[in-house]
Formats: sequence, C-alpha cells, structure tokens
Amino acid sequence: MQMFRTIEQDATLVGWGARVLFLAEPGAPLAEVTAKRLAGMGGLIEWQEEIYSAMAGLIDDPTAFGLFVIECDSFGGLDAVLRNINLLRSSGVSVPVMLISRDCTTQIFPEEHGAPVQLRAPASSVSLRVGFEHALRERLLLRAA
Repeated sequence: MQMFRTIEQDATLVGWGARVLFLAEPGAPLAEVTAKRLAGMGGLIEWQEEIYSAMAGLIDDPTAFGLFVIECDSFGGLDAVLRNINLLRSSGVSVPVMLISRDCTTQIFPEEHGAPVQLRAPASSVSLRVGFEHALRERLLLRAA
C-alpha cells in the first residue's frame, strides 16, 4: 500500500490528535519507550493497565479512541490477546488494533479492515511507525482528501 502526502503535511506526525488507548503493565520492558514513540508520532496516549477495564471502556464508548495498542506479553501472550480482540469485535467495537508481542514470528499488516496489525517485540521505531500508519490508514486517506 502506498501513502502520498502533500508537501505541507508534516510526515512525522502521522497520528496527529488520534487518541490511543495503550494497554501495558507499567513495569513492562520497553512499554515506556513504546508509549513515548507513539506520542512522538502525534498520538494522545491514555495508559491502561488492565485488559478488561480497557475493553469495557471501548465497549462503553466505541468512538472514544482512534487506536488500541496492546503489549501482549504482559497479558497472556499473543493468542490470549487475540481471543480478547475477537470478543471485542463480536461486541461491535471496530477500533483499529495494533498488537506487540515476542510471540509474533512475522509482522502482519493486514488488508482486512478489522484485523489487527501485529508487530514483533521489541518494536523498532520503524516498525512501530509503519504499524501506526497502517492501522490509521483510513484516517490518513480521509485527511488527504
């Protein structure tokens, strides 16, 4: 997928103003770095430490966030989090999701709208940026129009 930007658009702030629900344990390795990188790309970060509280917040207000980022290793691994994401989808929540896990053998940037972006942990700044852009691709296309 190719993304085109006009000259006046600042390419560094791909998520300008997007509210990001970031689910990670406070002491999790690299969680602080990931949160800072997401904020550096223009995301407004709201940190959540408990998976069911985060899911309940998304179910209560499905339009409150533009992106849901999860550090999976603190919450039972990639498979456990994918099961929870399927539950979230079955309740009608369609917020873009980005998963970061050591269990991820191949990084996945899906074509399907509801499928989560999957990044291998620790996520480099480049993979995090590509994942961020891919997850928010519809928002970027609307902004470019």
